Amino acid sequence: MSPETIQSVQDSFKKVVPIAGTAADIFYTRLFEIAPEVRPMFPENMIKQKGKLMQMLGTAVQNLHRLQDVLPAIQELGVKHISYGVKDAHYDIVGSALLYTLEKGLGDSWTSGLKADWTEVYTALATIMKEAAATQQAAE
Repeated sequence: MSPETIQSVQDSFKKVVPIAGTAADIFYTRLFEIAPEVRPMFPENMIKQKGKLMQMLGTAVQNLHRLQDVLPAIQELGVKHISYGVKDAHYDIVGSALLYTLEKGLGDSWTSGLKADWTEVYTALATIMKEAAATQQAAE
C-alpha cells in the first residue's frame, strides 16, 4: 500500500466515524441481504457486534501506516474467525458489503479512486486473515 492509498483511506474513514452506527446498520443489512446464509454466524442482538465491527475497522485503518505493528492482531482475528465457520469465500462477500456501506455512507465523497484504495486495503487485510487461518488449520 502506498502512503497515498493509506492517507486516502484514513481521511475517508474520518468521515465515517460520525455516522458509525448508521454505517454498521448499512453494513449488516447489506451483508445479510447478499448472503443470508451467514446470518446464523452472528448473535441475535447485533448491538455489540456492530460496535466491534466499527472498532476493528477504526483500529485497522488508523494503523495502516504501521501494519507490521498490528499484524499479530489481524492474524489472530483471522484465526478466531475459524471458530465462527468463516470460509475464504466469505471475505469477498464482506468486502462487497463494506464497499457498499462506504459508498452509501460517504455519498458524493465516494469516487472510483477511493473505491480502488479501499479495495486494496481490504484485500490486503483479508489476505492476512485468510493466510493466518489457513496456517492454523494446516497445523491442526
